[in-house]
Amino acid sequence: MTVAISSQRAIDLAVLANAICKRLPRHEWELKSQMRRAANSVHSNIAEGNGRSTTADYLRCLYVSRSELNELESDLLYVSRCYRETIETREALELTVSTRRPLAGLIRTLEKKKGDE
Repeated sequence: MTVAISSQRAIDLAVLANAICKRLPRHEWELKSQMRRAANSVHSNIAEGNGRSTTADYLRCLYVSRSELNELESDLLYVSRCYRETIETREALELTVSTRRPLAGLIRTLEKKKGDE
């Protein structure tokens, strides 16, 4: 269940990040590209990890997902500061938090499982 929650929120976050990127100025093409890659990497790595055969492989994918989530959060904070905060950026930042919680719980659970193996 935690996987589904994290994955669904991460997909919602990617959709919202894409909408935010569309509104950024053209000269921010590099930032837009980075934000899109990070946002899509969050849900992609959760899904990829869920399909892995070992707990260690699963965890590695979840750690990448968490890192990409942190990167996206930083980019959203930058966008909020440079281009003023909007309802979308505020919602995206809230989604980073609500995605991080179940992701962190899943990582904790798998770390315990890995320790028991």
